[in-house]
Amino acid sequence: MENSSRKTTILVVDDEPEIRKLVSAMLSTTGYNIIVADTGEQAIKLFRKQPNSIDLLLADVVAPGMAGPTLADQLTELKPDLKVLFMSGYDSRQVVQKYVVEKGYMLLTKPFTVKQLEEKVAEALKGNRVSQSGGLS
Repeated sequence: MENSSRKTTILVVDDEPEIRKLVSAMLSTTGYNIIVADTGEQAIKLFRKQPNSIDLLLADVVAPGMAGPTLADQLTELKPDLKVLFMSGYDSRQVVQKYVVEKGYMLLTKPFTVKQLEEKVAEALKGNRVSQSGGLS
């Protein structure tokens, strides 16, 4: 079945309720279906219930319990073609460089505007990752 027959679904994961609420509101107005989780563990449970319907993981890089890159690794094992976009207030920290940029993921730096969020989500949905075998290491 073609993706065009259903809404694109984004799994938003952030430990801060205000961020989850804001990002959900920003993306809902553009027609996306939004699922929210406050922890990586909750995100995995939600994902396992409907892995084929989630198109994009939008997660904070730094989070208590399970960091965004760890969550992305686990979810992309379950669904290799899952698109991933990270958001972070720390764009130059070593963890961001090592686990996001060097793995070929896209990063949206907080704070961001609705337009910046929409553009990054659209870009991520088109295909945002370098090939597993090549390039960055």
